[in-house]
This record gives sequence, C-alpha cells and structure tokens, in this order.
Amino acid sequence: MSYSRIFATTGLALALSTPAFAGPADTPGIDKRQANQEQRIDQGIASGQLTERETARLERGQERINRMEDRAKSDGVVTNEERARINHAQDVESRKIYREKHDRQHR
Repeated sequence: MSYSRIFATTGLALALSTPAFAGPADTPGIDKRQANQEQRIDQGIASGQLTERETARLERGQERINRMEDRAKSDGVVTNEERARINHAQDVESRKIYREKHDRQHR
C-alpha cells in the first residue's frame, strides 16, 4: 500500500470522526457582549438610572437573546446567519439599554 493511499485513508477517517468529537459551538463574542450588556443593566440599577419596570423589560430582552443563542447552539454549529440574527438582536437591546438609562426616569 502506498503512502499516499495510507494518507488519504487516514485523512478520510479523521474527517468523518471529527464531528463526533466536536464540542458545543463556541460563541465567545456573543457571550462577551451579553456579559457587557448585563453589566450595563446592573450599573443602571445601582445608579438609579433604571426603574424596576425598565429593568424587568431589559432583562427579558437579554433572556430572549440567551434563548436565541441556546437554539443556535443546539445542533452543535452556529451558522453565520444565526450569528447575524443574534448580533442584530444585541444591537436592538443595546439601544434599548441606552435609551432607558438616559430617559431621565429614576428610581
């Protein structure tokens, strides 16, 4: 058996077995941004910039994004389309956080 045939067979076996060993889809950028937005909400609570109602609304938005991320990860791969959808949802929530913190309503 030639080396090229052994190499091809080994490569094929490795390629077919890789999905079985693949861990959950990593989303460090999404996770970092979620943590940042949750920190912004916490800071708004501490400073009195957010009312209880505003806080509840913003936290529901963050939970919705967490569920989107969990669904995207459920098949083991987060596609570019799923990442774009999550990123857009994070953009929307980020604007909401800013607006609620700067709307001159205080606790």
